[in-house]
Amino acid sequence: MHIGLVGLGKMGGNMRARLREKGVEVTGYDPNPDVTDVASLEDLVAALPSPKVVWVMVPSGQITRDTVASLAPLLGEGDLVIEGGNSKWTDDEKNAALLAERGTGYVDCGVSGGVWGRENGYGLMAGGDSANIDLAMPVFDALRPEGPREEGFAHAGEVGAGHYAKMVHNGIEYGLMHAYAEGYELLEAKGIITDVPAVFKAWTRGTVVRSWLLDLLVHALEEDPKLAKLRGYASDSGEGRWTLEQAIENAVPMPVLAAALFARFASRQEDSPSIKAVAALRNQFGGHAVTEAGPTSGTGSVS
Repeated sequence: MHIGLVGLGKMGGNMRARLREKGVEVTGYDPNPDVTDVASLEDLVAALPSPKVVWVMVPSGQITRDTVASLAPLLGEGDLVIEGGNSKWTDDEKNAALLAERGTGYVDCGVSGGVWGRENGYGLMAGGDSANIDLAMPVFDALRPEGPREEGFAHAGEVGAGHYAKMVHNGIEYGLMHAYAEGYELLEAKGIITDVPAVFKAWTRGTVVRSWLLDLLVHALEEDPKLAKLRGYASDSGEGRWTLEQAIENAVPMPVLAAALFARFASRQEDSPSIKAVAALRNQFGGHAVTEAGPTSGTGSVS
């Protein structure tokens, strides 16, 4: 099989390599001349046999929408676009409708595996009709981990279902990461624990909390046992927010995700306005000591 791949960054570049290793011919396009195979989207589409299959792997949002819109007039009846970024599932119906005007199919595919996917394979969650899924199955089989198909690939449902499943996957990931992080902080805080990395490494075999995320935390602690090279600042790329929005819309309680997401928000505040208000209230009703702001916010003397 021969496909086109748009976007050759960390994920896309590794996916191209894995596909080629598994016998799938890939023509890749990226604005970076150092990694691209062709000079333009037009050249990429022209290089493909029919039916043409193009996998889009660019950052979510407007860039993805623009890429799909640019591909639409270049493709036609029986061709297929697979959108594999972390797009919001509500974009998929619009993308599918735009491509359908020319008879081009659309599959959305949530992809999990990060920078380790080239070696380990990618977890894939696809949305679309069965005919389009079948057309792309050689690609999915090449990208997924070795073993039974159902343990690394799911046809999750109609268009939008793949990205919806990946959204919930990432919401779960937020909670798992934060649970490990809280455990790390408590182990570090108690002087009785003299080798925190060793404790986490011991948990990676035979315990109910073992996971690939735990393996990755062990890897990070082996490189930097006190995480001294990092700031306590965590961004979010949107999927946690979207999952929480869906939880509210469907009246599904998700307190773990909410706490993990809000903790990330708190990590970006050098001086929390809400905690300043708490300090002010304690001082007002009980005369409790406060820390006055100094030359830089959040420092100063206790009064």
